[in-house]
Order: sequence, then structure tokens, then C-alpha cells
Amino acid sequence: MAPVYKEIITDLKKRIFAGEFLQMKLPDERTLAQSYQVSRSSIKRALSKMAHDGIIFKKRGSGTFINPLYLKNESVFNYEAGSNLGVTDNFNMNGHKPAVRVLDFTVKKATPELQRDLFLSPDDFVYQIVRLRLFDDQPFMIETGFIPIKLAPELSQKIIEGSLFNYMQTQKGQAVTKSFMSIFAEPSTKKDQELLGLSSTEPVGVMEGIFFLDNGTPFEFSSMRFHYRYMKFNTFVTVNH
Repeated sequence: MAPVYKEIITDLKKRIFAGEFLQMKLPDERTLAQSYQVSRSSIKRALSKMAHDGIIFKKRGSGTFINPLYLKNESVFNYEAGSNLGVTDNFNMNGHKPAVRVLDFTVKKATPELQRDLFLSPDDFVYQIVRLRLFDDQPFMIETGFIPIKLAPELSQKIIEGSLFNYMQTQKGQAVTKSFMSIFAEPSTKKDQELLGLSSTEPVGVMEGIFFLDNGTPFEFSSMRFHYRYMKFNTFVTVNH
């Protein structure tokens, strides 16, 4: 079960996108605490997280307002530092039904590149996992991951149809909380076009990198190729004078 403050954030975001707050202003903390029947500390934590993510901003003496640029440019990715970085947990679904279709689940010897990226020996083997992710049966991402077998020797088709990172956290007690990612665009391949419904002239967004367990062990090299309409990433910058 998600922490109370996260449930509040999820509900407030739904209400924001439903246009409930016509003046772009949220109720005060006391009113929110009463409406959600929670402590003000839970409301404070939820609003602080939303402010950190650039969803809202506080104007001294006036209240808490919705960031209009967030409404215009909401990112499909919502990674939170220090949290489980699984795709399942960190996509903004906004009411859409997510689904996973496994395209490949095989074992192969680690290539020299994977040996370097995942700190493996020449004798190590990895799982090669290719999954197609969908929103409401609409494909939006091809995800290819390589995971050392020695870190999760019992992986099965059923497990990879769900959240791998949740599995590691609940069954192994190891969370995936760090990553180094590169984000770019490139011409789509025939496979991209076939699986994502792209034309030959449309690009594909790419996000690839290494995910680490909370103890610093490299867990997965992942390449995520997604429909360009989802290539939208927001950041919140604080300017120091």
C-alpha cells in the first residue's frame, strides 16, 4: 500500500487535470487535511513533494498555485530520487491501463560491452529481456534489458510480466534506487516502426543506461525506445544568486 502522502499526490494530480481548481489555486493545508481526513504533516509532505517536482508553487502570503507549464507539458516519466526506479511505478498513467507484452526472454553470454557496463566476468551469463509496454493497448515503448543471472537466478516469464524492480524489492529486499541515463532521439528502425506504429520518417526517443541496486551493484543495462510523442521530460531548476 502506498504511503498516505503519495495517495494524496495521486488524487490531487487527478483533480488538477480534471480542472477542479479553476483559479489554479489549491485549498489551504487545513482544508486539505480535513477533506482527506489526514494530519497536516501528511499534507505538508505531499505539497512539498509536488513543489519539488514543479507541479505547484507557493507564493508567500497568497497560497499554493498550480504551475501552468506542468499542465501543458506533463512528463510521462516521474522518477523520484531515492525511490524504486521501476518503469511500472514511475510512469504517469493518468487513468490509463498499463500492460506488458514479453517479446523475448532468453539467456546469453555477456558480451564484452555488458561485462564492462555490469562489472561481469567473461564467464558470466545474462538474461536478455525484451518487453513491449502499452497504455490502453496502445504500444508506446520497446524495453530491452540485460540482467546478470547471478543476481536473480529464479526469474521466470511470470515475474518479468510484472515489475522486475518491485520483485527485487519485495522478494530480495534490494531496491533499485540509482541510475545513470542518457536520453536522445534517433531515426526509427523498421522494428520501431512495426511495434510502435511509426512511419519511416518519424524518429524514436531513446533512454538507455545502467540501473543500480541500493548497495551499489549494477543490476541492469536497459535500452528503452519509445514513441516520440512521449519524449517529454521536465525538470525543476533553482537559481542561486
